[in-house]
Amino acid sequence: MLSAPFQPSLDGRPAIDPRKFVMSINPVWIVDDDKSIRWVFEKALEREGIAYRAFSSAREALEALDSETPQVVVSDIRMPGESGLILLQKVRERHPTLPVIIMTAYSDLENAVTAFQGGAYEYLPKPFDVDHAVELIRRALNDNQAVQSAAEPQEAAPEILGQAPAMQNVFRAIGRLAQSNATVMITGESGSGKELVANALHRHSPRAKLPFIAINTAAIPKELLESELFGHERGAFTGAQTTRRGRFEQAEGGTLFLDEIGDMPAELQTRLLRVLSDGHYYRVGGHQPIRANVRVIAATHQDLEARVKQGLFREDLFHRLNVIRLRLPSLRERREDIPLLARHFLRKSATDLNVEAKRFSEPAIKYLSSLDFPGNVRQLENLCHWLTVMAPAAQIEIEDLPPEIRAADAVVPDQSWISALEREAELRLARGETRIMDELTNQFEKTLILKALAQTGGRRIEAALLLGIGRNTLTRKVQELGIDDNSD
Repeated sequence: MLSAPFQPSLDGRPAIDPRKFVMSINPVWIVDDDKSIRWVFEKALEREGIAYRAFSSAREALEALDSETPQVVVSDIRMPGESGLILLQKVRERHPTLPVIIMTAYSDLENAVTAFQGGAYEYLPKPFDVDHAVELIRRALNDNQAVQSAAEPQEAAPEILGQAPAMQNVFRAIGRLAQSNATVMITGESGSGKELVANALHRHSPRAKLPFIAINTAAIPKELLESELFGHERGAFTGAQTTRRGRFEQAEGGTLFLDEIGDMPAELQTRLLRVLSDGHYYRVGGHQPIRANVRVIAATHQDLEARVKQGLFREDLFHRLNVIRLRLPSLRERREDIPLLARHFLRKSATDLNVEAKRFSEPAIKYLSSLDFPGNVRQLENLCHWLTVMAPAAQIEIEDLPPEIRAADAVVPDQSWISALEREAELRLARGETRIMDELTNQFEKTLILKALAQTGGRRIEAALLLGIGRNTLTRKVQELGIDDNSD
């Protein structure tokens, strides 16, 4: 198992140092008879913490291939002896999924086309930008890791743990759906484990030996998402120097997991619907249809029915995706699983960080079980990483928990008004109402101002102090909200 130092991240997931990650895998091979080119790559990869080996000929690389397997090969086309195209052919014969990046001079573009027909991952025109070359190698490393992970036989994911009845229902659903090719929609709050369930559906399916490719549609800028999903042809847009395979193409024969599907832009919803309807798609700038043999699993934390009514999500796409729906419970809906998960994550963190595992005291585990964990399983895992690093003793007590966790029950002593707000929001969303944010915010502010003015006998200065706003702001709000307070 890879070890990696824990660092907090913006999305709540434990962060992994990318340099430590790539150093633990097989090296990148650089094959070029030009010593200066090899030197440039060696320095760039060394600076980035990426392991490498350099060869001056295709023959040297092929001899090494008898006893070693690289993670990525970067090869020139024109070299004395066997060419890069011959190397590509022989590498592909032995390792069909291994990414091979072909370097070409501009006069070799015809050869570059031949290289793609022979299965090259990408081609890198000379002279090249070093940062672009390193980024291309990193992308190939990530893609290759995804393919290898999918191809390896694995046990059921240990992260999917649960004894609660709600989770037992999820496990039964995974068992029933795994052998099916039906499209599945996974719903649940952020951090509840939707990608883990999608991965489990893939690993127990007939597609298990083929790739599982995941993409978070909300995390990619709108202008890049189309290319990310469907790939692009060289010259399709400014900066498209090479042809690129999209996620659909990378997932061919396997499973494509589309996370946060509710945030997909409208124009891409149309393209996705077309793929699901007729099974073909085009790369950006392409004219040849590509057949898609991919099982699609989508996920969202949003109410898609409400977004359909608001005109934010296509109804026909919703029905295409919503063939079978699988809802994941929040962690507060299965509190009995918190001790099981917390102890598991402590052991996992200790293994990842190569330290001795800690344990929870009974009062600490009972305290954790009483919390709501709005970030769900991801938040609990993140907390266990923090405790593995920061807790001073082998046994974790309540006082060892982060201050914000210990203060959680004191900060929100009464959740009844929030529950009422949630119910009101759900009703309005279900009715397809619009301007919900404005209307509820106005009602909220009006209620607070009226109560504060009642408390102070209509004295605005004192009411403003109680509310923590300026007197001018209060006056403006009174006018905007049409409040008749008969005050000073």
